[in-house]
Amino acid sequence: MITENLTSETSLHQELEVLSVSKRLVRSLSQKLKRKNHEDDTSGISLRCPTMYTLGGGCKVGATTGEEFCETGCRRRSSSSVEEGKGYKPICGPDDTNVDCFSYGVKERFRKRSIRKVPEVEGVNVFLPDDIVEMCLVRLPLSSLMKARLVCKKWRLLTTTPRFMQLRRNGLYQSPWMFLFGSVKGGFCSREIHAYDVSLNKWHKIDSEVIRGRFLFSVVSIQENVYIVGGCSSLNNFGKLDRSSVKTHKGVLVFSPLTNLWHKVASMKHARSKPILGVYEVNSDSLTIKSQHSRQERRLVRTRIGGVSDVYEDPHRLSVRRQLRYPVDETEVSYRPKNEDPSRKDSRRFFIMAAGGVGSWDEPLDSCEIYDSLCNKWTEIQRLPGDFGVICSGTFCNGMFYGYSETDNLAAYDIEQGYWVRIQSTTLPARVHEYYPKMISCGTRLFMVSVSWCEGDGQIGRRNKAVRKMWELDLAYLNWEEISTHPDAPMDWNAAFVGDKNLIFGVEMFKIFGQVLDFLTMFDVSDVTKNWVHVSKNRVAHELDASSCLNKSVAVVHL
Repeated sequence: MITENLTSETSLHQELEVLSVSKRLVRSLSQKLKRKNHEDDTSGISLRCPTMYTLGGGCKVGATTGEEFCETGCRRRSSSSVEEGKGYKPICGPDDTNVDCFSYGVKERFRKRSIRKVPEVEGVNVFLPDDIVEMCLVRLPLSSLMKARLVCKKWRLLTTTPRFMQLRRNGLYQSPWMFLFGSVKGGFCSREIHAYDVSLNKWHKIDSEVIRGRFLFSVVSIQENVYIVGGCSSLNNFGKLDRSSVKTHKGVLVFSPLTNLWHKVASMKHARSKPILGVYEVNSDSLTIKSQHSRQERRLVRTRIGGVSDVYEDPHRLSVRRQLRYPVDETEVSYRPKNEDPSRKDSRRFFIMAAGGVGSWDEPLDSCEIYDSLCNKWTEIQRLPGDFGVICSGTFCNGMFYGYSETDNLAAYDIEQGYWVRIQSTTLPARVHEYYPKMISCGTRLFMVSVSWCEGDGQIGRRNKAVRKMWELDLAYLNWEEISTHPDAPMDWNAAFVGDKNLIFGVEMFKIFGQVLDFLTMFDVSDVTKNWVHVSKNRVAHELDASSCLNKSVAVVHL
């Protein structure tokens, strides 16, 4: 019995030692798993087993897990798995029983944790910095830029800042846009502005209540804006093209196609409709413009340059009475305001010259005035020469404003000296007097488009026909030279031509067989072929009235 008791005590001590060894083995295994999980967590999302001592239980050997964890390789082999018949079912294979250190409830928490982290990683690529977005938007065409502004408020504000406008102005991705004003529908002056994208060969329509009801105004483009100068509106019927009772305006509106916004600038000294406009950009802020001289000084100046009369003879001599009633300051006007910062380089200085036009009593005007963008002010300058006649066309070229009259007289205004100079050309292009010529400038070259008679191409029996020809004035020798012949017959009495860098755009609208037609042509002065190109036909005018032909105005802007 004693021997048996000793034997049993010995075996008990051995079992306790084995049990203590097993506890040490489990403790060491647990510590290894803790270290492994800590390394995985520091590197990102871990798909390995969590620690043993978690809420809901510890490690379980051979516990049943989902199939999605069999392929991750996160299990460790158990030393007790070699024994069979213990009730543990293999997970990933019949011969390989794994240790799955997975506690109760941790699987769902682990899945939510993984889902929560993935969008945070992907979201970094969605939100771009504002400067990157700005560089992308500034390269869009105008039509695409207008659509991008509808995406969100941030993009709309980002594309209307002065910085964005300056980047757009200095970029090389601008394309010319032609804007057609003065459309009439159903007898009413429409609020529609038709814009033509030259690069995409596509017409667009812009609605604006600002110009609704205004007609017989002149337009000119400066940088990325369009200036609407003067014009008329009906007093009895608002919006209707009614010449019986009209109000002549002297206000000036500015339209920005990039922002689709309007604002006003300083008004002219005299109300006038259809004035002849010219634009001159300068680099010097020290340029001063001389105001109108007294009548005695003007008489001496005009006599010296070949004039014989003081004021153009209008029916009621309204110009003389207006001058006596409203005397003009004879001092020079300086164009540097006190509060202006001369170091500002984001805006360029320019002048707008308005010459002639029709006054409030339907009388032709011979007065002229200049608008300076630096001080936002109009100043009246020397009038047209007395025997010059009614000015019908004009433009700036090489710092001189060239004006052409209905009586085929040519004069130039020196903006720095402040007086008119009569120009006697050696050859004068013959023209049909019912069609007024149009002066166009392209860089340093001066052109004129007029209508002449052609003798049937020299063939006997063929009738003469009227053709539209383009002439160039040699500024050195003052000779007119024929450049090209327009392919279309001169059906439009008020065809509009505008120059832009090396291109000349022509718009013709006329009514024939009860339908209004329109033709848009383009001429490249640098092209050796010297041929006109038809750009668009019958895209706009089929919905307009015939009065749109006389009321239209054209401007070209790079956007």
